[in-house]
Amino acid sequence: MNAALEKKLAELPTSPGVYLMKGHDAEVIYVGKATNLRSRVRSYFSGQDTRAFVGFLDRFLADVETVTVKNEKEALLLENELIKKHKPRFNVQLR
Repeated sequence: MNAALEKKLAELPTSPGVYLMKGHDAEVIYVGKATNLRSRVRSYFSGQDTRAFVGFLDRFLADVETVTVKNEKEALLLENELIKKHKPRFNVQLR
């Protein structure tokens, strides 16, 4: 992971919201929601997440964008909209 991305991860907000993981070509590769954006996004790089695509993040991930919302319900609705809009390669179930 590059230094710019590491710095961005350290500065993520602790509020609820949605995160968009983007590849090197700025294409959205994964969309997720969180009650605490900082802890959720950083959990992908702690080695505790065993989902298959997490191992590929180092190869594909170039940027993480976040959108903060008021509560978990708004995050869920926004996540659903963004998955349908971007059709990320790693959000297989909700496409």
